[in-house]
Amino acid sequence: MSIIRRLLQCIGAYKKDALLAPLFMVGEVVLEVVIPFLMASLIDIGIDGGQPAYIWRMGAVLTVCAAGALVCGVLSGSFAASASAGFARNLRREMFSNIQTFSFTLLDKFTAASLVTRLTSDVTNVQVAFQMLLRLAVRSPLMLALAFAMAFHVQPTVALFFLAVVPVLALGIWFIMGHVHPIFVRVFATYDRLNKTVQENVRGIRVVKSFVREAYEREKFNSVSASIFTDFTRAEKRMAFTMPLMQFCMYACMLLIAWVGARLIVGGEMSAGQLMSMFTYAMQILFSLMMLSMVFVMMIISRASAERITEVLLAETDLTSGPDGATVVPDGAIVFRGVDFGYGGRSGKMCLTGIDLSVAAGETVGILGGTGSGKTSLIQLIPRLCDATAGTVEVGGRDVRAYDLTALRNAVTTVPQKNELFSGTIRENLRWGSEQASEAEMIRACRLAQADAFVRALPAGYDTQLEQGGANLSGGQKQRLCIARALLKQPKILILDDATSAVDMRTDAALRRALREELPAMTRLIIAQRVDSVRDADKIVVLDGGRVQAVGTHAELLQTCRIYQEVCHSQRKGGDFDETEL
Repeated sequence: MSIIRRLLQCIGAYKKDALLAPLFMVGEVVLEVVIPFLMASLIDIGIDGGQPAYIWRMGAVLTVCAAGALVCGVLSGSFAASASAGFARNLRREMFSNIQTFSFTLLDKFTAASLVTRLTSDVTNVQVAFQMLLRLAVRSPLMLALAFAMAFHVQPTVALFFLAVVPVLALGIWFIMGHVHPIFVRVFATYDRLNKTVQENVRGIRVVKSFVREAYEREKFNSVSASIFTDFTRAEKRMAFTMPLMQFCMYACMLLIAWVGARLIVGGEMSAGQLMSMFTYAMQILFSLMMLSMVFVMMIISRASAERITEVLLAETDLTSGPDGATVVPDGAIVFRGVDFGYGGRSGKMCLTGIDLSVAAGETVGILGGTGSGKTSLIQLIPRLCDATAGTVEVGGRDVRAYDLTALRNAVTTVPQKNELFSGTIRENLRWGSEQASEAEMIRACRLAQADAFVRALPAGYDTQLEQGGANLSGGQKQRLCIARALLKQPKILILDDATSAVDMRTDAALRRALREELPAMTRLIIAQRVDSVRDADKIVVLDGGRVQAVGTHAELLQTCRIYQEVCHSQRKGGDFDETEL
């Protein structure tokens, strides 16, 4: 029930349409049920009784009833379409809004491919089911009840045949539902894998082609697609039994009514008009059962989708703003006090252990370490992309958990190595940093990030259209634009997480010099693989195995830290090191 209750909350402003749709459907059903009864009177009294005036009068009444049923049906369909489309829109909006609050842990749990499936295919399934609920789920039971009541009123003996059909159909539909639902649960999980395969292939198509792996990718796609085909085929085969079952019950009823009705007419217990109305009521009852079975089938399909959607709607991030969270970050000072961190909490493997580190406002701090040493995990704790498992992280003299999340993340900007540019112009991408940024501010940010020169060299300059992900720019150009975008936020703390890996050393040096000279109050944390990128930092932090192994200047670490010496030596041998600085 919690699933239904949560989904119904998404109807929102479309409650009126959702109420009017079944209301007009009731009017349509009532009129359709009355028409056979009036037809029986027209035949028995007007035609058999030879009363032309009655025929005309009853014909006019039947015309009005038919027109009324048509109008009610059209209005019901219109309101149902509006309500279901609005419901789907609200579902997508609420899901997307909730996803924006997810921590990295939740994003890893659901995966991007799964979230795309839930926002598209799953919502469409629920939308169709909701529209059927507003119309068929109201029409079928009501038509069933009223048609049976009218049939019993016309001829109780014949109407009893309908009671024998309902249990057979109900048992058959219940059996089919029980066997089909688990298959659809499995199918939608496989859809997630299919989306993931497609996304990876499209995003990495250049790598696929360079390694001539097209055949392998086709095979992987075909394997997942075949799995979906097999499960869907199995489910559809089982659901296909509903139609033969319905037809068997319908034709059996028709034959019994014809046989018994003919005997009753001969015996004078039933008129020809009544027999005709019984045939009509039989069709209405059996078609109602058929439509009801269609509703059940759609409910089977949508139930799995509804569960997956509700799972996203009910997911709550473990990262929330503190009560009365501070909205002002005084400066860029950072302090780690006894920090431990693991993505699974204490039950998971610790990525960071016993971190004690102090960074003064305006300092430039380099962070070095091998793969898996905890560099990225360390800097993610500062803007609360993750929370420390133990210990505290302070920014501006206050625990990060005491800040309003928006205020904290506006003051701490991270530029990862694989940052994203979006479809649109360079100007539009830069304004992600500040929507109100002036032309002069954008140019200054690009100049500091060493991006202004190449942007001006483009045919359309700052109005150059970028392809998805900035595919029409080089890796170094994308990184510099991402840094410029971050600078437009004017943060107190700027974190460059290997954000200049695709930039040549001369440009890297010019970028660091510009930041140091023109933004002296901004605290800068630079994660790098090259020693040259951090050698002029106020202090360098060496991480290994999730622990701080050494802190000092370049010259100090060359004398005291074996790990730093080995890194410098290996880069000197590889030609990536300026030997004059040793």
